[in-house]
This record gives sequence, structure tokens and C-alpha cells, in this order.
Amino acid sequence: MSRAQARATVPVTIDGRQVKAVDGERILDLARREGVPIPTLCDLEGLSVHGGCRLCLVEVGEGARLHPACGTEISEDQQIRTDSPTLRDHRRRIVELLFAEGNHVCSVCVSNGSCELQTLATETGVDHIHYELEHPRHDVDASHPLFSLDRERCVLCTRCVRVCDEIEGAAVWDITQRGGESRLVAEMDVPWGEATSCTSCGKCVQVCPTGALSRRGSATGEMRHDPQIAAFLARAREHGEWIDRPPAPNGDGPRSGPKAGGS
Repeated sequence: MSRAQARATVPVTIDGRQVKAVDGERILDLARREGVPIPTLCDLEGLSVHGGCRLCLVEVGEGARLHPACGTEISEDQQIRTDSPTLRDHRRRIVELLFAEGNHVCSVCVSNGSCELQTLATETGVDHIHYELEHPRHDVDASHPLFSLDRERCVLCTRCVRVCDEIEGAAVWDITQRGGESRLVAEMDVPWGEATSCTSCGKCVQVCPTGALSRRGSATGEMRHDPQIAAFLARAREHGEWIDRPPAPNGDGPRSGPKAGGS
């Protein structure tokens, strides 16, 4: 019996359809299990909840307030709507703002075709930007021997921050400043290549939703990310797959799972 099955279930309605939800689980988890699409950039299975992108907002009950699906727990008889004119307009505007705040020129991006922001723009119908473009000017940090950082394409989702801290345990990344001055930094704002805590595992590059973090030498459209690695590693650790096991009862010798460390 799975952990979800062992917990109590409660009836809820999602987009007019009554389903059984696990008491206390997130709306976003329920939606994913039921095959209901809710867009998000910052949320990633295997990492802690951040709630920063605000793309996953849904309507709950009759109130006008929108609720983040990633941080709102299920309760009995909830009425959840994941799709409405209000929500579609909200998500389209959020995507437009993300494009306006950075320099996301897809045609010359290493992640062209493998970019979650690009996919969201297609799904939300963003074909032009209604807001004034900020045109930030940040240097590309190519000081690391394996990877590079292009802050002009960073959406501040903090996936890299969380995977480095929670999965790799190195805590290389952080966000400095506030508002429009916010930016991703390594350690105490040193060039990435000088960050002594970096293990060069590449997990931050794999979970990045855009072309902000990439492998050095990648040309336009060549970078392919693997964000599922966070959930894979989190599950492996939860189940003790990297712990050396004692010899099997039949005397075949020790059995051990893969060691931690690489991506």
C-alpha cells in the first residue's frame, strides 16, 4: 500500500468533476494525479515548495482570491477550478512579464526547443509582449570549466538554489537583492568558477527551466535539461538506495545501490 493510499481520502470537485483526494495533499499534486494541467515554473517534484512564479494559481470556492496550487492543501468538499477566463488572463500576463523582465530571444538560445518558458508562452497564447521591455544587461558568467550562467535568461525560480541545497548539499546558489534588482549569485557573489563549494555535479543545470544555466560549448538549441532528476534522486534517498546493504541471506555477498554524487 502506498503512502497516499494509507492516508484518509476526502471528496473534492476539480473543474466540475468529483474526485477523491488525499487529505492534506496539495492541489497541484491532486491535479497532476488526475491529469489536470496546471502550469508552473518554480515547482518541481523532489524539491521544497517555493511558490514564487504564481503561475499555478487556481480558484477555490466562491471567493475572488486566487490560491497557489503548489502551496494550498486539499480539504473536504473543496470546489477547485483550474481553468477560467480570469486564470487564463492571469497566466498569460505572468508569462509576458517574465519575457519583459529578461532577454529571452529564443532563436539564439542554447535551450531553444527545451525551454519551459518557451513552452508556456505557446500554451498561454503569448505571441507579443504588452509591457515595456527592461532589456537587462548582465555579463555571462563562463568562469566555470564545465557550465555557464546567463542571468539575462534567469526567471528566479530558485530550482537551482533548492536542488543544490536539498539534494547535493552544497548550497552554492542564492538570490541577492530584491525586486527588479534580484539576481542569482554563487556563494557570496563570486564568479561561479571561484565557488569552492561547487561540486560540479550539474544538477542545477539539469533542473533549470530556461537557458540561464547550460553546459559550456552548447550551441543554439543543443542544451537539453532533465528536471526529473530531482524527483529521481529524492526518491532514491528516501528509499535508501545508496545505503550499503548487509550480505544477502544466501551468502551471495553485499548488495549496494548506486553511490550519491553525480547527476
